[in-house]
This record gives sequence, structure tokens and C-alpha cells, in this order.
Amino acid sequence: MYFGELLIVARIVEKMSRSFMTTLLLLGGVLFIFGSPARVVFAEDAKKVPASEMEIKLSFAPLVKKAAPAVVNIFTKKKVRQARSSSLFNDPFFEQFFGPGFGQSKKRKKTQSSLGSGVIVSSTGMVITNYHVIAGAEEITVALNDRREFEAKVLLEDEQTDLAVLKINPNGEKLPFLKFHDSDSLEVGDLVIAIGNPFGVGQSVTSGIVSALGRTTGPRTDIKSFIQTDAAINPGNSGGALLTMNGTLAGINSAIFSKGGGSLGIGFAIPANLVQSVMHNGLASGKVMRPWFGADGQSLSPDMAQSLGFSYPKGVLISQIFAGSAADTAGLKPNDVVVSVDGHEIADAQALLFRISVGHLGDKARVGVIRESNEVFLDVPLMVAPETPARNIVTLQGEQPMSGVVVGSLSPAYALELGISPFLKGVVISGVRRGTIGARHQFRKGDIILNVNKEKVTTGKGLQTLLIKAGDVWDITLLRNGRKATLRVGR
Repeated sequence: MYFGELLIVARIVEKMSRSFMTTLLLLGGVLFIFGSPARVVFAEDAKKVPASEMEIKLSFAPLVKKAAPAVVNIFTKKKVRQARSSSLFNDPFFEQFFGPGFGQSKKRKKTQSSLGSGVIVSSTGMVITNYHVIAGAEEITVALNDRREFEAKVLLEDEQTDLAVLKINPNGEKLPFLKFHDSDSLEVGDLVIAIGNPFGVGQSVTSGIVSALGRTTGPRTDIKSFIQTDAAINPGNSGGALLTMNGTLAGINSAIFSKGGGSLGIGFAIPANLVQSVMHNGLASGKVMRPWFGADGQSLSPDMAQSLGFSYPKGVLISQIFAGSAADTAGLKPNDVVVSVDGHEIADAQALLFRISVGHLGDKARVGVIRESNEVFLDVPLMVAPETPARNIVTLQGEQPMSGVVVGSLSPAYALELGISPFLKGVVISGVRRGTIGARHQFRKGDIILNVNKEKVTTGKGLQTLLIKAGDVWDITLLRNGRKATLRVGR
């Protein structure tokens, strides 16, 4: 019996030894694979104070603490005219007999306030915000994160990009500011943080990701290539910062897609590279002067791309080139297909406009072109659109149908300023004085006068001469909302 019991114990010990050796072998294998010292992790070790920079980044708090002082609140005031009326005459009875507006007194001025956000981008007090935040404002106040307030001066306004540059005077103090990020390095899925003053509740922080890049839908601007994010952006966030995880400025929050005024997870920001371009090209003269390509074309459709041998639709097919423009100087030709600018693929016409617009005047852009199935590269000088002929604004006078109409000669520079095609030629109406003959004939601001009695119109003075020398009939050909029409007027 004693011997048998010893045998049983020996077998148990043998099994335990094999199990222990197996465990050691498995643990050794794990250590060999992962190359780290053996350590048993207990439950109390799961919670610990972050010991490295990487672990600290698991919280946005250090990033926000550093960046928030550079994001400001902007308050504006402007006076608007508002009609006053007596409640006695608001009854429909009086409107039925005396018409709408009966009983209204003269309009009075009322102070209208609005708010938005901004970002300090220099230690001397330069602030970036949206144009629509300060448009028409008579007073602009910038409130810092520490509640100090400064009166702001407008250095630059650019409605086409919805950007504005303000300046505050910190009395020699160095202010916290944000550095610009290379927005071309952003990728869909990158983490971002939005900081602003939504609904006027005070500075707030939201987080999200980059949902899309190069969006051509969003704010009403001419140059469309926005960063789309799902970080909550609401009214009041306009002009605020969209930050990277490095604490640099990826973009300026500009607008949201919303059906009820609140955030639906679709916000748009103006890329930092475009912001820098506007500042660089505009601050020197106080007026934004951006590079102009000088060529017109259309985005390739799938059928067009297939006919040209492309595997997918990309690029812009050039149809016309303005003589003396940057494109003309570089040697671009009709039927060329622009496929890249400075190494960035061009998907469509909006992408081409954006890539040229973010360049710095005086530099050159390396433009990739497909010409007769071969790829060639052109160095395109970044230059402004010419103002030739000079606009020479004049008010038409005399016994003729356009008396009282204010016109200017079209040039590429003037046309771009008005938001119309720079390839149009003629004379554009910039205003119509009330009570004049031109107003009675219903000429409108924005109409482009092309011909008078079949003679081409090129300047305002030339138009005045053609109208005066006409006989008893004026046949005036104009372009209105893209449609050509001829107005016949007799004496």
C-alpha cells in the first residue's frame, strides 16, 4: 500500500512538472516574440498616471490648454435702418384702401449686434476670422480667453474666400498664437478639434475627425476646396480654429450644413494653406490680389476621359486661353489637359482654381499637362489678372436711353472682382441712378452691354459716343444672367 501511494504521488508530480515546463515554454515564446521582460499585470496596475508624451495625448486637455488662449471671441456692431409704423394703421383694412406700407414713418437706425470667433496668428495681435463675421461692422471688439477686450482694426477683407484679417494692439505684450499647419498633409480620418464660441455661450471645444478633403460644396465662396469635419460646429463657431493633434491650425471654421441651425456633423473649414495665401498676397497692398491662371476649360466626364485613354476621370480640358496671361506665357494650348499642379492631382476645374489660388505671387507653379498622349510640364508664373482696359467708371448722360446708368470697362481683373467670367468683353453696368431715363428702361446692375446698333462696345466712353451719335432708334444688345437680348428703343 505504501509503495502504491508513492507511485501515485510520483505520477502527480510528474504531470505537474510537465504542466509547469509547458507554461515556462509558452511564456518564453511570448517573451521571444515581443522582446519585453516578463511582468504579471494585476488589476491595480491597469490605472496609472501617464508616464510618457504619447500617453498624455490620450487626453485632449494638454492640447486645449495650450491652444485655447489663441482663440478669441469677436463681437460686432452696425447700424441698420428699420421702418417704424403705427399699430393703428397695421390693420388690413387700411392696406386694402391705401396699399401696403401705409402709415409707416421714416426709417430709424437701430444697432445690430452679432458674434463670431477668431484665431490669433501672430504674437503682435493679428487675428484671422470669416468675412461674414465682420462684414459691414462699424465696431469690432475682440475678447481674449482671459476676458480682456480690444478694439480691432480691419486690415484685409476677402469676400471671395470668406476671410478677413484683423489687428489688435496688445500694448507691446506678446500674445499666444497658433502656427499654421500644412493643410495638404491632412488625411481623411485624422483627429481634429474645433474651438469657438457657439451660440454665444462662451468658448467651447469639440472633437471629431477629418471627414473629407477638397469639398466643393459648402460656404458660398468662389474658391471651393474645404475641409469637412464631424467635429460639432454651430452658429458662433465661424472664424474659430480647427486644430490638429499637434496644436497647429489646420483651418478656419466657416460654415455648417444644417436644416435647423444646429450641428448635424457636417462642418466646413477653410484650409490653412489658402488662409496663408490670402494673407501673403493681400497684406502688402491691403487688397487681396490672387494668382490668375488665365485659361478656361471643363472637367473631364467619364466618356471624355475614356476617349483620351484615362483610366478614370481627372483633369481639366483647356478650351480657351487669354492672351498675355500666365497660362499663355507658359505655353499652354487649347485641348491640353491639366492633370497636376505642384505634384497635386487635379480632379476638376474647382481643384485647378484652388491650387493656383493658394500660390504666392511671383513664384511659379509646376503644371503637368497631357498633350497628344504625352505628359509635359510647364512652369506657370503666378501673376495677377490684368486690368486692361482700365475700368474707367463713368455715368452716361444726354438724350439717350441709358442716361443715368453707371458703367465700367470690363477687364479680367474687374470681371473676377464682380464674380463673372474674365473672358467676357464689353461694358458692365455697376449701378443705375433712380428716377433717370436708364432706370425707366429697366437697365440693371450687372448687365453687360455688347453692341449698340451692331457696333461693338469696349469702353464706357465709347458707349457714350455710340449712344449720342445714334439716330432715331437704338438697338442695344446686352448680356443678362448669361442670356443675350436686344432692346430696341425709339425717340
